[in-house]
Amino acid sequence: MRGPKREGDVEGDAGGRTSRVFKVFVVAACSFLVLGALSVLQRRAELTELAAETEKQAVPSVAVIHPTAEPAQEDLVLPGTLQAYVESPIYARTSGYLRTWTHDIGSRVRKGERLAELDTPEVDQQLSQARADLATAKANARLAEVTATRLLEVLKTDGVSKQEVDTAVGEREAKRAVVESAGANLRRLEETESFKHIVAPFDGVITRRNVDIGTLVNAGNGGQSQQLFFLAQTDPIRVYVSVPEQYAPSIRAGSGARLALTEYPGRQFQGEVVRSAEAIDPGTRTLLTEVNVANRDGALLPGGYAQVHLQVKVTGPRLQVPINALLFRSEGLRAVVVDSNHRVHLRALTIGRDYGVALEVLDGLTPGDWIVLNPADSLDEGQVVHPTSVTPSSPAEASPSQEAAKK
Repeated sequence: MRGPKREGDVEGDAGGRTSRVFKVFVVAACSFLVLGALSVLQRRAELTELAAETEKQAVPSVAVIHPTAEPAQEDLVLPGTLQAYVESPIYARTSGYLRTWTHDIGSRVRKGERLAELDTPEVDQQLSQARADLATAKANARLAEVTATRLLEVLKTDGVSKQEVDTAVGEREAKRAVVESAGANLRRLEETESFKHIVAPFDGVITRRNVDIGTLVNAGNGGQSQQLFFLAQTDPIRVYVSVPEQYAPSIRAGSGARLALTEYPGRQFQGEVVRSAEAIDPGTRTLLTEVNVANRDGALLPGGYAQVHLQVKVTGPRLQVPINALLFRSEGLRAVVVDSNHRVHLRALTIGRDYGVALEVLDGLTPGDWIVLNPADSLDEGQVVHPTSVTPSSPAEASPSQEAAKK
């Protein structure tokens, strides 16, 4: 049998329980501290990874290419628009109703050939009146002539006074002046009446007809609405081209030229440079040049587009870049170049010829430069990008990222 507990035993049991509770508390606290530390470290790692990913995504990716080198020597090729050698709207010089027209669009006419005829009853009546006025004036002049002659004969016998003779002579001169005036008015109306016959002022082809039978036509240049016909002389035909300033010294009258048109593949139309403006247009920095081309068969049509090959040899290194690789800034045309450190630089360019989808670059780029396609307006000098090469022209060419990797 167990005897009664002593006072010392009770105190020992209480101390043991307290020690166990303290140990449990310490273990729990250490566990919480370890879990908290692990949670903090995990969260810090996640934040670091998120920041790195955000920074990576903040760097834009761009597609880059090399400029294309052009041949060292070739003809100067420029766009041009075909124009008639002579062209003129045909207006009426008198008013009336269109009675008939004899030629329609596409008709080739000779100088002086009748194009249309007007019905001008008012002018016809005025012409008849002018003829009658001239006949009256001539009759009065004859009477005055006879009177003056008779009085001059009578004056020899002192049958009339000198004053009467002077009056008769003055009347005779006045009647003669009236005859001249009536004659001039008659000739004016005859010229006006002749204008009812609309004729071609030069050889050419009718390109527009704006009237029909019964149309009321007013005299003079009343604007495009009053144009009766539009006549164009198309042989020879002329082409105006804008030659860039850097090639202006090579342009000379008499230099050879030829035209190439998409509607006539493989066919060349020979011509020559006949003149230039002898001045650079400050707006476009180009020299306006005229090329004349024979067009006996009428194959070349006014208003058409042609590529003009000026037989002026172009030398020196020249590059070509697509139009979508350029930035149009207020300070001028720029290309975005990526260096080996993936940083962009905005290069000022000197532009030569415009090929429509591409531009010729005379200064500002080298063949080894990587230029950005479709650059964003937000790209700034020194900004870091991720370049990606687009269809390099040879396997030896590497993008800036590959060049950096080799280093």
